Amino acid sequence: MHQNEHAASQRIIVGFDGSPSAERTLQWATAQAGRCDGEVEVIAVRERDDLLPGTSYTFQPHGRRAVRDEAGVRDYLHESVIAAVGEAPVTESVVTGDPAIELIKASAEADLLVVGAHRRGALSEILLGSTSAECIRHARCPVVVIPAGLDDSDGFDG
Repeated sequence: MHQNEHAASQRIIVGFDGSPSAERTLQWATAQAGRCDGEVEVIAVRERDDLLPGTSYTFQPHGRRAVRDEAGVRDYLHESVIAAVGEAPVTESVVTGDPAIELIKASAEADLLVVGAHRRGALSEILLGSTSAECIRHARCPVVVIPAGLDDSDGFDG
């Protein structure tokens, strides 16, 4: 018998921020879902645009370019999902709010939360915190953090 035959179906939430490591995070989560007959929901959090109405700088694939509306975020998310995992069965969601808060809320209905980590200096992590650190502290399910810069040569096997 294979290990997959004993594994229960999992609901896996992936936080997606448009960063270079986000695709790798999604790839890891999709591979994990394949091993446990799980389902993946990728959530992009569009930060509130109270300061500059009509703009959000949440998604910046190439430099500092604003995504003007929720439809733009949805389009970018969909293109990114296709680029990362092809036609794998993934549910895509866009919500507005603080990324850590929204992912923590979503974790209440999940079996696993997967987020990426950005490489920053230790001092900025201590002073500013990060979405991944907040998720680790407050999520309602186990959290996997995929390090920035991880690639196949680092022994990553999906």
